[in-house]
Amino acid sequence: MARASARHILVSSEAKCQELKSEIEGGRDFAEVAREHSTCPSGKQGGDLGSFGPGQMVREFDDVVFSGELNQVHGPVKTQFGYHLLEITDRS
Repeated sequence: MARASARHILVSSEAKCQELKSEIEGGRDFAEVAREHSTCPSGKQGGDLGSFGPGQMVREFDDVVFSGELNQVHGPVKTQFGYHLLEITDRS
């Protein structure tokens, strides 16, 4: 069964999500940005979601995490929780 590890940042607006993505692409550390801005409890751990399989996260996550490029910042990804930036750190 496929497994992936990822980090994410959750914010309430697409504009904020784009702003943070630009900061990360400009050289800021993903985990640091997550600790400062993510409204998800995982933000305290730099956005780390650990390892999970298909179907354990919302569909929008699965669509990105199990098809996107590793170590790239993906998003904004809209879910019922808000807007996310995702970084896939491992997949097998």
